[in-house]
Amino acid sequence: MLVTGEAPRAATPRGPRPRIERLADHPEALPVLAAWFEAEWPSHYGPDGPGDARRDLDDCARRGELPIGFVAYVGDELCGTMALKRESVTILPHLSPWVAAGLVPALRRRQGIGAALLDAVEEIARRLGFTRLYCGTAAAMGLLERSGWRFRERVDYGGEDVAVYEKDL
Repeated sequence: MLVTGEAPRAATPRGPRPRIERLADHPEALPVLAAWFEAEWPSHYGPDGPGDARRDLDDCARRGELPIGFVAYVGDELCGTMALKRESVTILPHLSPWVAAGLVPALRRRQGIGAALLDAVEEIARRLGFTRLYCGTAAAMGLLERSGWRFRERVDYGGEDVAVYEKDL
């Protein structure tokens, strides 16, 4: 799923545009990102949850096959992550690939970081020959809509109301 925050107005990037790089090139970011995931999604990645944030992030530290993760930096500060995955909302196995694992810390939201990460994921998907992407989110509808994504449906996914979007590339 994707979380970057949502607001009713259009994003106004402040400060320098983030530098987007492959997660595979930044193994030092993995423990920080794992802690972010555990704090953001405690029911999944917390102590009693079924997920393993570090394992999922390690899995995204690939180059040529999915999942492929990205990180965003402003200067030397890690300020976000996002990935292209074969599956995400597992109750919709016929849809693929997915923009997922998107997270920008609250203090860095509304600065264009999520949009820059989304652009990078869309570009790698195009290069890999995909013609359509999907994304499930409970919070980033505004980001997706501003980036040309179309609402597809709402699903109950693990007790959470998730909006599913799609985009033709």
